[in-house]
Amino acid sequence: MTFPVHRPRRLRRTERLRGLVRETRLSASGLVYPMFACPGNKVRTEVSSMPGVFQQSPDQIVEECREVAGLGIPAVILFGLPEKKDETGSEAASPTGAVQRSIEAIRKAKLDLVVITDVCLCEYTSHGHCGVIKDDEVQNDPSIALLADAALSHARAGADIVAPSDMMDGRVAAIRRKLDENKFSDVAILSYAAKYCSAFYGPFREAAQSTPQFGDRRSYQMDPANAREALREVELDLEEGADIIMVKPALPYLDIIVRVRERFDVPVAAYNVSAEYSMVKAAARNGWIDEQRIVLEIMTSIQRAGASTILTYHAKDVARWLGKC
Repeated sequence: MTFPVHRPRRLRRTERLRGLVRETRLSASGLVYPMFACPGNKVRTEVSSMPGVFQQSPDQIVEECREVAGLGIPAVILFGLPEKKDETGSEAASPTGAVQRSIEAIRKAKLDLVVITDVCLCEYTSHGHCGVIKDDEVQNDPSIALLADAALSHARAGADIVAPSDMMDGRVAAIRRKLDENKFSDVAILSYAAKYCSAFYGPFREAAQSTPQFGDRRSYQMDPANAREALREVELDLEEGADIIMVKPALPYLDIIVRVRERFDVPVAAYNVSAEYSMVKAAARNGWIDEQRIVLEIMTSIQRAGASTILTYHAKDVARWLGKC
């Protein structure tokens, strides 16, 4: 019998050998932990569809941020819930909003964290859409002016990076202009450049209380059937001044992450979104899967596809598990 000269199994015999030649090396240094800031004090309310994820007042946000920093996770992204909602989402730009107060509290605590803020109106509007409504349609240009004001308020509070997630055309340029005019040229923009209109956002809408009160977001978020369009969206956002671009969701769009990584030589982020998280949690609670192995495999797949930064609600668990490896 003739045996093969090339035997790939030689390098799979032990964990030491496998680790020595491993192509993708997952670490906590590329993780971002999403958090939901709400008004008040001593508020910590678990999101029923997202076990282990909470709506928290700024004082509680700071305490969890201490834990996050202690685990070696370098960054958090803050989403906000308002005291009250209105047609234009005016509280998004309020200097006393939950996000702004949380940023200030993190800075006062001198935590070694990169603070990213989500810039959108859906959590703040009474109708739940990501922009101004006229005749039941989301208006693009009036909306980007409000988004730029919200981004500026985050920068003034001390954010390192602002992350517009609304998918309005031209919002990156408007935000970049507003920041630069107000001497915040060092504040970076992480653009949700390829954000798809996805069913995987369901649990997030409970967490952020952002479910649209009518219609859906298909007129501004991307059609899940389109891939080439994502490259155009990324290109436009980079031309407008984005520093980092994001693909969202992650798992159903790994092919998009690959295409973006191959086409553009910029930092690429991916958002492992709420339903991706909740499905794993539900299956684990039923004893159907090995949660640790599943989550680490998911994270590895997202990084292998080309994302250098992963936003994930699993971040704290991943950091703990990697610390034991």
